[in-house]
Amino acid sequence: MRLHQTTSLSENAEPLAAENVEDPVAGPGEVLLRVAVCGVCHTELDEIEGRTPPPRFPVILGHQVVGRVAARGDGATRFELGDRVGTAWIYSACGECEHCRSGLENLCAAFRGTGRDADGGYAELMTVSEKFAYAIPDSLDDAAAAPLLCAGAVGYRALLLAGIEDGQRLGLTGFGASGHLVLKMARHLYPSTAVAVFARSATAREFAIELGASWAGPTGAAAPHKLHAIIDTTPVWKPVVSALANLAPGGRLVINAIRKEAVDQDELARLDYAEHLWLEKEIKSVANITRADVESFLTLAAEAKITAEVEEYPLEEANRALRDLRAGSIRGGKVLRVAHGR
Repeated sequence: MRLHQTTSLSENAEPLAAENVEDPVAGPGEVLLRVAVCGVCHTELDEIEGRTPPPRFPVILGHQVVGRVAARGDGATRFELGDRVGTAWIYSACGECEHCRSGLENLCAAFRGTGRDADGGYAELMTVSEKFAYAIPDSLDDAAAAPLLCAGAVGYRALLLAGIEDGQRLGLTGFGASGHLVLKMARHLYPSTAVAVFARSATAREFAIELGASWAGPTGAAAPHKLHAIIDTTPVWKPVVSALANLAPGGRLVINAIRKEAVDQDELARLDYAEHLWLEKEIKSVANITRADVESFLTLAAEAKITAEVEEYPLEEANRALRDLRAGSIRGGKVLRVAHGR
């Protein structure tokens, strides 16, 4: 499924076109993957609607990929043929700059995104450097593992950046693929921490309570208690101001989004320094993920039995999956089924 130009999904309900393309060939140090599933991420909407740096056109979208190694390029020895591996949003980085040398390759100026700067997993085959591929634990099936590679891994990074301690209060604004995984990992890592969830739909709020949230309310509501940290996974600005109002003194808001949609000036006009930012409150953004984030989270997910709840679509219905994601019709994550496996 290839994207030829940016558009508005609301204006053009079929931005992706199914095409036959030449099979990719694994280059030096690369593996060729036969794709089983590919998760559907809000980043794809950002790419389609022009909120990220422009992709190279045409491009095959998709970065939450699980597949099996079908071939190896020269020098690729990390995986065997038939091994089950995944890819994430980070397709490559320079490996030489100060950020890469310090383990912050997510901040590398040469960062390349899977499915944006290189063809991704909305396809039967794709290639990736073996350095940026990840072994999928045997305990995870294909569909449940796919969202872990982005929604889970970036949620894991956001939770680390939130800096909470067990027993402190955590808030989650937005409750899609990443939010529901953050709740699961927070309950495992910080069992005494109460988690409050802010979500626009009653269905999402009910889902949050099912998964162990201590409270769930609509976006803009006041939580029962001020929160030590809040992770925002929404694509819009409105929850930012509301989240700041719910922070305790010294609290931190972590914004887990590549881009926010157009600024709502009425919302920003509500921003009041004394109410929203004073008393040493912080705002921190999450920029992509590192390989270490993916590796660490996959290990944690296997140990804690953290899996994503998913809704599957056939690859041919990628446009419908994106429309449903855009409309907020989501419980957990969305996954495209490309080939049947585990």
